[in-house]
Amino acid sequence: MGRLVSPALRVVCRPPLADGFGLAGVQVLPAVDAIEVETLLTGLMARSDVGVVLVEESLFAGLPEARRRSLEQRAVPVVIPFPGPRGEGTPPADRRLVELLQRAIGYRVRL
Repeated sequence: MGRLVSPALRVVCRPPLADGFGLAGVQVLPAVDAIEVETLLTGLMARSDVGVVLVEESLFAGLPEARRRSLEQRAVPVVIPFPGPRGEGTPPADRRLVELLQRAIGYRVRL
């Protein structure tokens, strides 16, 4: 019987965060702006071996709204924005978690 292969995880983030993910054994694709993110995501969307793509939230926010919506509605690979280092204007972690859960299960939960 064939070996079960799980879909790969990729992380798109700014270079200062890349080392931390790399130390955890995750393949990181560094980007400095939304233009680079768009190029990287286009390549990742075409691959059948990628199941989850984490994108640093500040980079994800730089994409055009229509592109963000299409990525959020995509089933495979799942594109998930994640908060970078906490800065001004960043929503509290619990609120962001509720938003991610709502997106994943389609239902708003209360923490």
